[in-house]
Amino acid sequence: MTKFLVHWSTVAIGLWVAAKLIPGIAIHSLTALAVAALVLGLINASVRPVLHFLTFPITILTLGIFYLVVNGIAFGLAAFLVPGFGVSGLVPAILGALVVSVLSWFIGLFTGANQDEESRTSATRAKRDR
Repeated sequence: MTKFLVHWSTVAIGLWVAAKLIPGIAIHSLTALAVAALVLGLINASVRPVLHFLTFPITILTLGIFYLVVNGIAFGLAAFLVPGFGVSGLVPAILGALVVSVLSWFIGLFTGANQDEESRTSATRAKRDR
């Protein structure tokens, strides 16, 4: 449960920063921010993998650049579904997805959220053995 809350709050912070930095992204209330972070997490867990699978050939042809477009589409879909969260086009959606991804990665470095279970277990084992 705490891992979910850390991830959810990290995405919310990323959305807030993206709305402050990128013209064309608007969040009208804290409630909209919280719901948008939740919806974006659900879309990233369910819809985005399907989009990645369906667009895999074009992603290979563009050497991975199309991956940014898929993330922007997922970001735009979240904006479409959540009242109070708006994106004015594909370019702000791509940039917003990029900001949220980079910020989530950066925050994950400090919170340990980016570590997988095996590396956490081995780190705990190493501390115990000292």
